[in-house]
Amino acid sequence: MASERLTITLTPELLEFVRERTAEGDYNSDSEVIRDGLRLLKERDIAVRQWLTEKVVPGYLQYKANPESAMTREQVEQQLDHDRRQRRAKKGAAG
Repeated sequence: MASERLTITLTPELLEFVRERTAEGDYNSDSEVIRDGLRLLKERDIAVRQWLTEKVVPGYLQYKANPESAMTREQVEQQLDHDRRQRRAKKGAAG
């Protein structure tokens, strides 16, 4: 993929973070740090959109159709804990 040059302005704190990561040898260049950060941001945005599409919208529509089907706070917390454990297990198996 062809690269295009882009000039950005960073706060002193972000610039220091980028330079530290490069100096520590985690990345070969400042550009690699920025690219990796943007890649992670993109992955997070995709995950949030997927969560909204697959979980939030169907749950809202189910609630609108049948308000009595709403989960209690405890049920929501249990489901969130379950989902977190599944994600961690999946990440651990992939890593």
